[in-house]
Amino acid sequence: MARHLITSAIPYINGIKHLGNLVGSQLPADLYARYLRARGHEVMFICATDEHGTPAELAAAKAGKPVADYCAEMHAVQAEIARGFRLSFDHFGRSSSPQNHALTQAFAARLAEIGLIREVTEKQMYSRADGRFLPDRYIEGTCPNCGYTSARGDQCDNCTKQLDPTDLIEPRSVISGSTDLELRETKHLYLRQSAMKEKLADWIDSKTGWPLLTTSIAKKWLNDGDGLQDRGITRDLQWGVPVQFEGAPWQGMEGKVFYVWFDAPIEYIAATQEWADATGGDWARWWRTDEGAQDVTYTQFMGKDNVPFHTLSFPATILGSEQPWKLVDYIKSFNYLNYDGGQFSTSRGRGVFMDQALSLLPPDYWRWWLLSHAPESSDAEFTWENFQGSVNKDLADVLGNLVSRVTKFCRSKFGETVPEGGAWGPAEEALIAELEGRLRSYEALMEAMEVRKAAAELRALWVAGNEYLQSAAPWTVVKTDPAQAAAQIRLALNLIRVYAVISAPFIPDAAASMMEGMGTQDWSWPGDLASALTALPVGHAFTVPEVLFRKITDEERADWAQRFAGTRD
Repeated sequence: MARHLITSAIPYINGIKHLGNLVGSQLPADLYARYLRARGHEVMFICATDEHGTPAELAAAKAGKPVADYCAEMHAVQAEIARGFRLSFDHFGRSSSPQNHALTQAFAARLAEIGLIREVTEKQMYSRADGRFLPDRYIEGTCPNCGYTSARGDQCDNCTKQLDPTDLIEPRSVISGSTDLELRETKHLYLRQSAMKEKLADWIDSKTGWPLLTTSIAKKWLNDGDGLQDRGITRDLQWGVPVQFEGAPWQGMEGKVFYVWFDAPIEYIAATQEWADATGGDWARWWRTDEGAQDVTYTQFMGKDNVPFHTLSFPATILGSEQPWKLVDYIKSFNYLNYDGGQFSTSRGRGVFMDQALSLLPPDYWRWWLLSHAPESSDAEFTWENFQGSVNKDLADVLGNLVSRVTKFCRSKFGETVPEGGAWGPAEEALIAELEGRLRSYEALMEAMEVRKAAAELRALWVAGNEYLQSAAPWTVVKTDPAQAAAQIRLALNLIRVYAVISAPFIPDAAASMMEGMGTQDWSWPGDLASALTALPVGHAFTVPEVLFRKITDEERADWAQRFAGTRD
């Protein structure tokens, strides 16, 4: 049994996320965590809400609530939606936690002690209309790199280029829309990332098995233009981790907080501390290599826009501290999921957001489509036609139909127990051989985190069972050879249990229904398939499960497409 630490990018607190956010980090992380647990490994799966920075302040102001109250409410909302999608976090924390405050300040003090933080007096955008300095996301403008007109003051979401507010063309205040801005002097702390460039480059070069998307983004930021730049880690905001604290190795930083992208990744560690404080567990064995974490495999899941911070900025903090913290072993990054020819947009009402999705259909429908269409090698696109086709064909026609046909036929001809009689012949041996090969392929793909390919192999496992039943035709055989039909159905009932076990990482609710129908809680992974297909003995009672998946009608598809079309640019 191995030990695996898994983190998914922590979502901003400012509102409910869309399906692209879900499939870009949390959902594939959950898939991997569920699979590893099913194989008997020890897993710590951590996520949290990212509650600091301008997104939180702006969203709270828009809602007319104190930012602390807004964040508490939205954390509860996001946690409930996560449960709705069956995301199996061991802990879903908050970056505003006391643990994260203390740990962020400790990291900053340590980096300053080593000489990796410098104080900088600089000019920053000040809005005369708003009477305040404007940190990064309080400013929008045109990206000088790609011309995108809604680039933020810290990064362009269109081309992912890291920016400073002064880089923007025609900058404007997000608060008031005012362009009456001027540069004024203020003092901030900078993380000397440039001093870590060689160490970071060596570390990234050592990760030969990382996805190309991950390493290409990291190396681009390391080497393009002037290379890796020092990065400001403080902002003029009220909500966040205070920069001036007892024992801080600097003065004159009152009224400033740490930059959200400095404290947010530290929350992975802090959230594990939150878990430990709540459960009595030992967080250090997951994060400190001097206390057991040297045996942990640490995997991060995130969208491509988060890759620079997790391959450079957060590792600079960890490596720069010169303390025995666990570094990530593998970063699984994803491209974007677009919506029906455009982008998801809250302001324009375009696309399906997580709460809306759950109001339409149970979570397994969404989990299956999103994971089987995960944007791994390129951007992907959600369309209602594709969604309907995938649900109806993969889930209803292939898996759901097999479960229904087998259980109803058995009840009709043999009763609600596993029937006796007959023996396996060449057809059954051929099926087992095919399933054995496909199952080993499925396992390898899951371990490699090849999400779409694993989904395709799982579907192929379902199809193999259907093709066997179609060829064996026990509903015909029973007329002339009831014993042989009983053997065929006995194998098929056991196959339902096997399908439940191996499908659970993708569709946990349906898997639980299948197991309940089979009258067992034997979730043991099918190591030897021939043995697994005899786990339910003759005479074992079962019930016919409710319909696992209903089909999406053309009328529903058309209605949903119209309802979530929103407005276009």
